[in-house]
Formats: sequence, structure tokens, C-alpha cells
Amino acid sequence: MAQAKLDDVEVLLTVAREGSFTRAAALLGVSQSALSQTVRALEARIGIRLLDRTTRSVAPTNAGARLLERVSPKLEEIRAEIAALSALKETPAGTIRITSAEHAARTAVWPRLAPLLKAYPDVNVEIITDYGLTDIVAERYDAGVRLGEMVAKDMIAVPIGPEQRMIVVAAPAYLQDRVAPTTPQGLLAHACINLRLPTHGGLYAWEFEKDGHEIKVRVEGQCVFNTLALILEATLDGLGFSFVPQEAAQPHLAAGTLCTVLEDWCPSYPGFHLFYSSRRQPSAAFALVVDALRYRA
Repeated sequence: MAQAKLDDVEVLLTVAREGSFTRAAALLGVSQSALSQTVRALEARIGIRLLDRTTRSVAPTNAGARLLERVSPKLEEIRAEIAALSALKETPAGTIRITSAEHAARTAVWPRLAPLLKAYPDVNVEIITDYGLTDIVAERYDAGVRLGEMVAKDMIAVPIGPEQRMIVVAAPAYLQDRVAPTTPQGLLAHACINLRLPTHGGLYAWEFEKDGHEIKVRVEGQCVFNTLALILEATLDGLGFSFVPQEAAQPHLAAGTLCTVLEDWCPSYPGFHLFYSSRRQPSAAFALVVDALRYRA
């Protein structure tokens, strides 16, 4: 069955409304002959005459009038919807969904988004925290937050924080009658607090590096958690060593309620990045969020 193109129907509507190819051509910014050819091609595809033409006027045939009566309101709806979508790109509004590790959400994401939400009441955010390597496209997130080295190469990555450093900490009470480890392997003789990784279902292997030598240690202990807050609580309660972001441990280090070991095995690495698909067309709301989170040293 022959099909009419939307642009051709727009031309037909304009000519019928103006009652003149000349006025319609001036309105649309094209030549009169081009409009005439478009209408003739549309009539040929449908197989029926849509406009009656005289030397002085143009008017729809019965078939043309019926088509325009049915189609014209729908064209107006389409125009209005396209205009509304275009406005979304210009006016900050809508919901932005972000997946993030808990620590990053609390320290790098929320402190910068809270002022933005107060300034732009039509912008909404949904932040889901987990430690899994979420597929943001499949799960319909607008963006994710992970450490720089964990972001896939086909994503756009924007730094949202300084370099990070994982450190090994324990409560002074735990170390009181024990010998502190001097190498990562020495942790195997100690109780350690583990992190469960939801994506793979396994326990996180503690990663160390010194003088170009990298090593992973799978530690053991009484406690396994999937949140940083509980790992820190168990560490403060003296249940063993934990491997945590230095930034999260810093208040406790300053207060003397935690102390560090193996500092020379704990180098810095790229910090948190906001990442999103290179195929997305950013809305004004999303552009605002990216700019608010962008790290400026």
C-alpha cells in the first residue's frame, strides 16, 4: 500500500489552508514548482486527486478535505510533542537516575546535587547505591559513578573527585596484644573484615602495590558486609583490619580511634568518575548535573 510522508502531508495542509501555491511557497520558503511537484507525487502515491486547481484558486477535493480533517489535529499534536521535547533540552527539568557506590554517593555526589536541586525545583534525581558493576544502559540509568579504572572504555567519563587511596586500618584495641603486619601477606595471620561484591558474588580481594609489584590478598575473618558504614563500625569495635578509603577513615584517624598499617603498600589511584553512554543526547537537566559534579581541583 502506498504511504504518505509526513512532510508531504504538511505541504498539502499548508497549500489547502492558504488556498494558493504561491502563498504556501512563500510561507514554507520553497519554490512554487517544488510544492506543486510534492502534491502531485503525493496524489500519485495515494492514487486519488486531493486538490482542485484553477488559475485563481486551490481547494481540497472531497478526498483531500477528508484527509486533512482527520490528519490536521494529529499533526498539531505531533508538533506540540516535538516542541515539548525540544524544550526539555533547553529547560532544566526531568528525572536523572544515577547508580553509585555508597561512599561516592555520600561524599562526591550528594553534597553537590543538594544545592542544585534547591536552585532547580523541576530537576529530580534518583540515586541507587550498590557496589556492583551495573550496566547503566540495560538498567536504564542516565549515569553511573565508579572509580576511574573501573569505567568501561566505550563510556564518557568525567572526574568528580580527587585521587583516592585505600588503606588498611584497625582499632588500637585490636593491635594492643598483636604484632602489626609489615607485608600484605602478613594480613593472613589476622582477623579481617571483608566486603561482599554483589556483581560477582565473591569477596573483594585487597589490592596492594609497591615498587611496581602488585599483589592481591584474600583475607579472612568473622565479618562480611556489603556497605562501608558497617565495615567501619566493625573495625572501630575491634574485630580486625579493614581495607577502606582513606577519606572515610580520616576522621577516625584524627581522633585516634583507628590506626594504619602497610601505608607504603597503598598508593593513590584515579578517583571517582561520573560515566555515561556516548550515544545519549543530554537534556538540560543532565548537563546541569554533569557540570555540578565535575571535579575542579
